[in-house]
Amino acid sequence: MGAGMGNGDGGVPEGFGPPAYYGNPFAPPGSRPAAPRPKPAPPTGAPWQAPSPVERELYEAKTRGDWSAYFDVLGRNWLYTAQRRAFLDTHPDEVQFLPQFSPRVGGPCLTVLTEGVLPAPVADPVYASASLSWYAGAWDRTDPPWLAVNPGTPSEAYFLTTPEHRAQWKRHTAAEIRPGLRLRALHVGGALHGTVAHGLACGALLSVNNGELWNALGYHGRGYRRERVRLKEWWDIATPEEWRETLDRLISAEMVSPVWEFALRIRRGLALDFGGTVELDHWRAVAERVVRNNAERAAEPRITEDGVTPGTPADESEVSAQAAGVRRLIGRIARYEARFRADGLLADGQFIRTLEAWDYGRASGMARWGLGARFGTLAETEAAVLRAGGAARANYRSWEEFSAAYILGRCLHFDDEEFGEWYGNALACHRILTTDPASPWLNIPWK
Repeated sequence: MGAGMGNGDGGVPEGFGPPAYYGNPFAPPGSRPAAPRPKPAPPTGAPWQAPSPVERELYEAKTRGDWSAYFDVLGRNWLYTAQRRAFLDTHPDEVQFLPQFSPRVGGPCLTVLTEGVLPAPVADPVYASASLSWYAGAWDRTDPPWLAVNPGTPSEAYFLTTPEHRAQWKRHTAAEIRPGLRLRALHVGGALHGTVAHGLACGALLSVNNGELWNALGYHGRGYRRERVRLKEWWDIATPEEWRETLDRLISAEMVSPVWEFALRIRRGLALDFGGTVELDHWRAVAERVVRNNAERAAEPRITEDGVTPGTPADESEVSAQAAGVRRLIGRIARYEARFRADGLLADGQFIRTLEAWDYGRASGMARWGLGARFGTLAETEAAVLRAGGAARANYRSWEEFSAAYILGRCLHFDDEEFGEWYGNALACHRILTTDPASPWLNIPWK
């Protein structure tokens, strides 16, 4: 049966067929407006508002009868098909083809959906994503004779799956599916204003970098299995408990390096005490003095409820190494900030006060990644996004200040002063979010 496995029991469990389409698939429960299910073509004079540009492009190509263009759109986007969660848990490298009878074609179809019409995530079913070319190669003679794309929506279409037809699909598959460094949004069903949108926009640097919908609270990502693999590979998260613990630590800014925060706190204190710019040598000298003073205090005995507690003397070589490390870190921060000013990330005279944004931005992403992996619910995701946005507003004064702090955290973590892809992509995302008229940062007030 190839990579796509047929539905052995001949039926489709409830919830695995084409979803009822209400024009707002990503809205959280309770906020989805009641609306009749639209017909495949909107009434004359009433243009259809597509959830995302993908569905709009499909609809326009279909309306023109330009099926080559329709397949071009399919070929450069991921296509999702519903899966039994238990099956994917036990067969992580396989995908089932679960047919659904369609009266439109009078036979069984495999339903695939584009990202904008995916239903809100639930525990089961889940979704797997693949390219059009993958579907073409995975099909065999036991699989459904029809492919249904976005059934029940104005962008729907049905295609035969003979070898000859599938050979044509492959010719339309793009070399790169949904590349990053793009601002993408849900125009229907995604939060565009308000506190939820603000919290989602705190993760927009990540969303733009990955080419994901920045305001899709009901996140599917690349599908259930791929989201689980991503969390395991990048974060070593494999359980709901690990996801919740990591999310809480990010929202509390407990994962950002305390050494980074120590160095910035020294400069912040000097700026408050003396005003104006803090000279680099002064910053380094004071930071080293504080390191040594802290080591001396740690060596002194302390009086506690249990009596006198002996101190813990530090080895001089260890203290010297710590001081030297802080001095090097301060130099790295100063050089990054100089580059940020040259590239427009920081204005002249400005400096970064805290790197907590590095945690808050990742918390916004982590909230949704956990939902895509089904480690949490939509309600948990919304609550976490709100908390991340609230923490960011409490500690920063603008989107630009937040962005500079986030990017410095990213660079200190990954870039190692190479000013390579880690920095270049972050700068490109910053520029998109601060200049594109559709950017949430230009349409959602910071406070």
